[in-house]
Amino acid sequence: MLYVIYGEDVTDSLERRMSVRHEHLERLRKLQNEGRLLLAGPFPAIDSPDPGGAGFSGSLIVAEFESLEAARAWADSDPYVTAGVYEKVSVKPFKRVFPE
Repeated sequence: MLYVIYGEDVTDSLERRMSVRHEHLERLRKLQNEGRLLLAGPFPAIDSPDPGGAGFSGSLIVAEFESLEAARAWADSDPYVTAGVYEKVSVKPFKRVFPE
């Protein structure tokens, strides 16, 4: 089943985010290579595709996991969590309707 992982950044998270970005992206590439990643990306803190020093306010991941517990465990071990980038992480089941 698909799950949404929504991480909300702490204030001034950019330096922390950049320090572990490589590890975070490697985990996402693994999901992608396994055919389990539907989409992933950050929320720019300002209305710009390149927010520069303004950084990001959070991230969204939609991926396939065996269960809600497996999705939560994956999210809890993300480098952005362990490095303190995220203040809060929500994990919810997701039912894809579109695109078909």
